[in-house]
Amino acid sequence: MRTFLASLAMLGAAAMPAAAQSIGGTYTVSGTNFDGSHYGGEATITLTSETTCAIHWETGGSTSDGICMRNDNAFSAGYSMGKEIGLVVYKVEKDGSLHGLWTIAGQNGNGTETLTPK
Repeated sequence: MRTFLASLAMLGAAAMPAAAQSIGGTYTVSGTNFDGSHYGGEATITLTSETTCAIHWETGGSTSDGICMRNDNAFSAGYSMGKEIGLVVYKVEKDGSLHGLWTIAGQNGNGTETLTPK
């Protein structure tokens, strides 16, 4: 019986990372700019490996594209928006939403952003 329960526990633990890594898809974007003003839009994450991906945002009338990577409950993306280069770091929440902070190279401060799965 113990062996059976231990096997079930290991099977569940082995299945969990694959499910936890499923981050690809379309998200509703809600965020704040450096000045505190709000913006919204949509983001699409396309998996390129088990831990890496491409991300595309359409927010506030602009678009940006980047590369992204997941490590456990940390998710980060480097992106370009026109000539600007930025970085966003999210925490992956249990409900699948991503809560993060973003910045742009050469500028002081940060904005916030939440991605909610559609």
